[in-house]
Amino acid sequence: MPSTAAAARRPTPETIGAGRRWGMLAASTLAQACAAVMVHGPAFLIPALHDREGLSLAQAGVVAAAPTVGVMLALVPWGALTDRRGERLVLLLGLTLTSLLGLGATLTRDLVALTVLLGLAGAAAASTSAASGRVVVGWFPPARRGLAMGIRQMAQPVGVGVAAITLAVIAERHGVHVAIVVPTIAAALAAAVVALVVLDPPRPPRRTGVAARAENPYRGDRYLVRIHAVSVLLVVPQFVVWTFALVWLVQDRDWSIAAAGTLVALAQVVGALGRIAAGQLSDMVGSRMRPLRWVALVAAATMLLLGVSAGADWAVAVLLLVVATAVTVADNGLAFTAVAERAGPFWSGRALGIQNTSQFLTSSVVPPVGGLLVTAVGFPWAFAIVALLPVLAAPLVPVRQERAFE
Repeated sequence: MPSTAAAARRPTPETIGAGRRWGMLAASTLAQACAAVMVHGPAFLIPALHDREGLSLAQAGVVAAAPTVGVMLALVPWGALTDRRGERLVLLLGLTLTSLLGLGATLTRDLVALTVLLGLAGAAAASTSAASGRVVVGWFPPARRGLAMGIRQMAQPVGVGVAAITLAVIAERHGVHVAIVVPTIAAALAAAVVALVVLDPPRPPRRTGVAARAENPYRGDRYLVRIHAVSVLLVVPQFVVWTFALVWLVQDRDWSIAAAGTLVALAQVVGALGRIAAGQLSDMVGSRMRPLRWVALVAAATMLLLGVSAGADWAVAVLLLVVATAVTVADNGLAFTAVAERAGPFWSGRALGIQNTSQFLTSSVVPPVGGLLVTAVGFPWAFAIVALLPVLAAPLVPVRQERAFE
């Protein structure tokens, strides 16, 4: 009977202390943020790769894009492993591999090897996406998950901010390889914190045969597919704003690069707070899908108003840019939480992998296509045209198919 006794002593969401629960949220957020430094950090190495290493901008872009390619290829496999082996193992394995591969990147002097190692490091860092989200969903009660996931969703902008502040400066002064020490140490630190703090959330007994196949949330139900589609449509205005805000402020509004960069950084902070607010709202109203539809409608209105005010050269356009930055990212936590809740403990890893992969693929297309659109019609019309996508997303939100919190 030892195993039964051990199971009885194992903490559950009802018995675990609030401090340990919030500690695991902090560890999960840290893991995701440190992974974001590795994935998005190489983009800030482009100037040093160009000036110090003699690469063309196109070649430097290939090096910087390698971690993102690794992420897209690895999200679903990591999700499947999370479903089978648990969140703690995946986080520890992924973060440790990220750190080791980052160490390899700091030691190599071959640019091809550097690109490959950064790509593999990005693939390893992808482990944190589904696993850290599952930790939050598994340990927090339904009525607090929206807020908790909103906090966890702050990890990406925080990670990008850390990378922006550190990597470019270090690379300029000491070289690219020294700069990569930052995400390498960050991943190692996150792995240590996860080892000390994170526990696998409890799961019901795994089913087999016909019962196991019946657990597939995609069988006979388009709820998750519709959420994926909505998220794909909503990620376009998000990345249009992220990609072209600074250029618009400098070229059309005659701002200095320093002033424009400061505003963009401030807008990212506002966007991170917007994710928390959206999550808290979903807890208060007892629904993820109704706030998701509201976000889509507000995003459409905001992007349209941004386009109109930018075309008229009104000063309020700058304020609307900040609002658009916050609104267009507010859906992320809502969709992520809803996918994990509906998919269940044995499918959420794969479902979240599909969710993130679809968004990554779409966001990778936005900069070149958006650039062509801006060149053809200008920034104001580009902002206004993009407003059509949240309009299309709103009726796709599966409000009627949503279940009560479980």
